[in-house]
Amino acid sequence: MRAVRHTERGIEVRDVPPPTGPGVRVRVRSSSICGTDLVMTRGAPFPFTLGHEFAGLLDDGTAVAVEPIDPCGTCDQCATGNYQRCRSGIEVFYGMGADGGLCDEVLVPDRCLHPLPPELPVADACLAEPTAVALHGLRLAGVEAGQRVAVIGGGSIGLLAVAGALGAGAEVDLLARHPAQIEAGERLGAGTPRGEYDLVVDAAGSASALASGMELARPGGALLLLAVYFDEVPLLGVPLLSKELTVRNAMAYSHHDGGSDFGTAVELLAAHPEIADTLITQRFPLDEAAEGFRTAADRASGSIKVVLEP
Repeated sequence: MRAVRHTERGIEVRDVPPPTGPGVRVRVRSSSICGTDLVMTRGAPFPFTLGHEFAGLLDDGTAVAVEPIDPCGTCDQCATGNYQRCRSGIEVFYGMGADGGLCDEVLVPDRCLHPLPPELPVADACLAEPTAVALHGLRLAGVEAGQRVAVIGGGSIGLLAVAGALGAGAEVDLLARHPAQIEAGERLGAGTPRGEYDLVVDAAGSASALASGMELARPGGALLLLAVYFDEVPLLGVPLLSKELTVRNAMAYSHHDGGSDFGTAVELLAAHPEIADTLITQRFPLDEAAEGFRTAADRASGSIKVVLEP
């Protein structure tokens, strides 16, 4: 079968043996490129298939989104439902430590499967994974109806945080760099930043974004770190102290009372098709993966979420 891998020559579609062993077969129909994938391809080649945002069909035709994590289930973190913090480490994440979903088919445990309601096409359901990331962070930060929320960063996670906070009944404004991101935020219902905020979400992952976030947060407010930080996280001591800000970070998704972040993400996307219509800006066949990665890396071109379709 075909699989997208980061090689010594860059992104390539290679012929690899189909997966074997235990698990349920998913024939991938949509797999989107994450900003983390782009960062990973700047380093040395690695011997596994990329992709942790994917959806597809089971052998019986059931459409599913795939929660790309197979935790050990026995460590202290898994026992509390926080399997995203599994002691086994990055190896439990498909597309990051094990073969992922940028390919023709995968085998995953039944626990990873989230059947899709009719309102959510499988072509859009690859967005369930980044949506779950945004919803998990907002849930940990305690977003509530009536709060003022500012989101910094207009990539897919930032825009999904906009959608999630609006869905919770908050008033949401977006601070983004590129015109296409600002326009996408407006389509989802975000306004222009003004004044102070109960919660500021950093989805940009830069020192300047963190500084802006601490400036925008009201005294006694909160700062949610929803980006991936590959270097030190610079928090300015004076505003952190003088405003008595609460800082909360979030990793992936987990279970919660009455369900899971991933299940809630599927429900949100099904109820609001405008989210996928707004975020997915380009689609490529799997064989054009290299061009898809080039497009995803060029934010100035207007790309937000690029989807590859086997």
